[in-house]
Amino acid sequence: MGWFVLGVLLAISIGLIWIQRVRGGLLTASAAALLVGASGYALQGRPDLPAAPAERVDKSDAFPLTDARHAFFGHFTAAESWLRMSEALARDGKSEDAVGILQNAARRYPGDPQIWIGLGNALVDHAHGLTPPAEMAYRRAAQLAPGYPAPAFFYGLAMARSGDREGAINMWNGILATAPPNAQWRPLVEQGVNALTNPPRQQPPALGR
Repeated sequence: MGWFVLGVLLAISIGLIWIQRVRGGLLTASAAALLVGASGYALQGRPDLPAAPAERVDKSDAFPLTDARHAFFGHFTAAESWLRMSEALARDGKSEDAVGILQNAARRYPGDPQIWIGLGNALVDHAHGLTPPAEMAYRRAAQLAPGYPAPAFFYGLAMARSGDREGAINMWNGILATAPPNAQWRPLVEQGVNALTNPPRQQPPALGR
């Protein structure tokens, strides 16, 4: 599962670079830098190991979704300060507090779909997978923003992170079927589908193990 998530992260990162209109040699260099970093993780890290128990506090558990969120909603929104606080807490390993911040925000601003998406993401980070409360948060966001792809994208990402690759592919292909060809977030979804359809190969164990 670790190799799979690593591949999705790489694909989304490259998609975000494309959205920011990085082209030519700079795009090649940026992609190469990402691949070098991934190679180092593959050699020194252990992405094939199962996830740590939920009781363990690990700063790496927080999934970096800020740039993907900005691709759909932009940088300057009413929810930005709440989401920034929650994401900062998650990066410090305080996933329960990260959820609490957005639960308070959702009570104060129940009509903001971005807050509900952020709450769903925080709940997935805290539980290390998709849960009924997280599903409810994504569905609430979809009700508040009918036809907008952001809730479905992050719901699909949560499904992928929870092992439901086919469900995520179907969700994201559904987005692409109706997405405008020039939508700035379209490359992000396309890269995600490609990463799920063509996951990185796991390296075979060394002889003698």
